[in-house]
Amino acid sequence: MSKSAKEIVRNFFLSKLLTDNSVMETYFHPDVVLIWNSASGLSILHYEELDAFFKEVGRTYADLRVEVSHLLEDEGHVTIRYKFYVRTIENPDEELGIAHFISIWEVKDGKMFRGHTVSQPVNINDDTAESYHKVKV
Repeated sequence: MSKSAKEIVRNFFLSKLLTDNSVMETYFHPDVVLIWNSASGLSILHYEELDAFFKEVGRTYADLRVEVSHLLEDEGHVTIRYKFYVRTIENPDEELGIAHFISIWEVKDGKMFRGHTVSQPVNINDDTAESYHKVKV
């Protein structure tokens, strides 16, 4: 039985991104394209760039946790709202929220194929206690 697009995206975001070397081949289509709007501008990432990005995050942080607040599916497209938390190598006992994201993923052949992401760094004025209650996860 094949997994739904929502299950595929959920499983990716709950995976061990920093320690599981099979994440890329398990979850991403070989022709993946991620169009990412961030505070530093627009980035367009393909398979190799995504792989390099995750490897760099793994070298930079001791741990990465994803908190998902929304996960919605509509005809093979999945919208997910989430926040990244990290633990630094220098201070692994302290967890820090680093960025908020919202992404829309198209799933093709059981893998994440085309993504659109908008991110924003966490700041001191964030009200995560009120804004991150889980909805349809």
